[in-house]
Amino acid sequence: MRTNTAEAIGLAAGAAADAVLGDPRRGHPVAAFGSAVTAAERRMYADDRAVGVAFTAGWVGAATLTGALLARAGTLGTAAAAFSSLGGTSLCRIGDQIADALDADEIDEARRLVSGLVGRDPSLLDESGICRAAVESIAENTSDAAVGPLIFAAAAGSAGLLGYRAINTLDAMIGYRNARYRDFGWAAARIDDVANLVPARITALAVAVVTRRPAAVWRAVRDDAGAHPSPNAGVVEAAFAGALDIELGGRTVYSHGVEDRPTLGSGRPPNPADLRAAVRLSRRVQRVVAAIAVVIRWRIRR
Repeated sequence: MRTNTAEAIGLAAGAAADAVLGDPRRGHPVAAFGSAVTAAERRMYADDRAVGVAFTAGWVGAATLTGALLARAGTLGTAAAAFSSLGGTSLCRIGDQIADALDADEIDEARRLVSGLVGRDPSLLDESGICRAAVESIAENTSDAAVGPLIFAAAAGSAGLLGYRAINTLDAMIGYRNARYRDFGWAAARIDDVANLVPARITALAVAVVTRRPAAVWRAVRDDAGAHPSPNAGVVEAAFAGALDIELGGRTVYSHGVEDRPTLGSGRPPNPADLRAAVRLSRRVQRVVAAIAVVIRWRIRR
C-alpha cells in the first residue's frame, strides 16, 4: 500500500476513533508528553531565551521524529498518532456538560467544569460569564485541538501531526508572558503563533461554510479579530461570535490579573442555548475539515 494511502486511511481511522471515544481517561499520550516536559523543565529551566529556544526545539524535534517513525508503521501508526492528537470530541462533551449543569441551576458544577477549559477565575463567573468563557474556549480549541492537527496531518502526515501537537502543548505549558516564562517560554509562544496562522483561518472559513450566517462571520472576523491580543484566537472567536449572533470578549479576570479584551461580534451575551449551538458548530467544522484532510493526504504526491 502506498505510504500516502496508508496514512490517509490511518488519519480517517484516528479521527473516527476520536469522534466515538474521545480522549482516554488514563494513559493519554499528550498527558505523558506533558509530564516528561515538566520533569525536564525542573532540570533545565533558566531565565534565558536561548535555553528556552533549545528546550522547545528539542521537544518539537522529538515529537516530529516519533511521528515519522509511526508513519513507517503504516495505517495503524498513523491512526495511533491521530487518535492521540485530536481532542475535539472531549472538548465538545465538556461544553455539553457545562450547558447541562447550567440548565439544572448547578452553577458551582458549571464553574468546576469550565475551570478545566480556561485560565480565568471561575468563582467570579455568573451564568453568562461561564457561557462566554466556554464558547471562547470551544472556538479556540476547535482550531488548536482539531483543525490544526488535521491540517498538519494532511500536509506532513504523522510527523506533522505530532510536531504540531508538541508545539501546541508546549505553548499551553510555558508560553506565558509572566516573569517565569517571558524568556524561557518565548520560543514556544512564537512558534505556536506561526503554526496556527493557517489553521485558525481555515477554521474561520469552515465556520462560514457550515453556518447559515456566512456574511456575519465575515464581518465579525474583518471588523473585530484584529483587535484581539492573539493573532489566531481572535479570528476563530470572532467567527463563532458572528455565526452564533453573540458577543464575546470584554473584561476577563485571570489569576495573574485583569485584561480588558476587545468585544467580538455584535449580538447578545451568550446563554446555555448558545453554548450548545457552539458545540454543534464545532462538531460540524471538525467533520468537514477531517474529510478534507483525509482526501488531501490521499491525493498528495500521487
